[in-house]
Amino acid sequence: MFTGDRSGDWLYRALFRQGLANQPTSRTCDDGLQLKDVLITAAVRCAPPANKPTPAERDACRHWLERELEFLTRLRTIVTLGNFAYLQTLRILANRGMGIPRPKPKFSHGAELHLDGGLTIIASYHPSQQNTFTGKLTEQMFDQIWARARDLSRP
Repeated sequence: MFTGDRSGDWLYRALFRQGLANQPTSRTCDDGLQLKDVLITAAVRCAPPANKPTPAERDACRHWLERELEFLTRLRTIVTLGNFAYLQTLRILANRGMGIPRPKPKFSHGAELHLDGGLTIIASYHPSQQNTFTGKLTEQMFDQIWARARDLSRP
């Protein structure tokens, strides 16, 4: 996921700088990229028109993310890239009885939500061209997110 696009360029560089990837780029599925204690997934599995998923698309793809989360038995930290992923993650975790506060905490870059069982959600702006070209998300800001995630995930 994100392989060969500009969002991936940002993501894999940041992961590499934190020691969570063995190389700073990923261009193809067989380019040797290895992630350490990281799973990259998506709330929506398609590229909808204008990159704006509808609620129907969100709901149709939800079961894939739910299944992936079921298999992550040692999950300590989730980094959500963008408000869409943040809200979908909170919906799924609330359904699983994770005790999401009411009202749901609003998305903001760098926000942390600490849940029962030691799980932490970290919100980040998505490394989209719109966010990176305008400076809404800088490499330093993104590095801080991944450094925090790395630190929280250590036993």
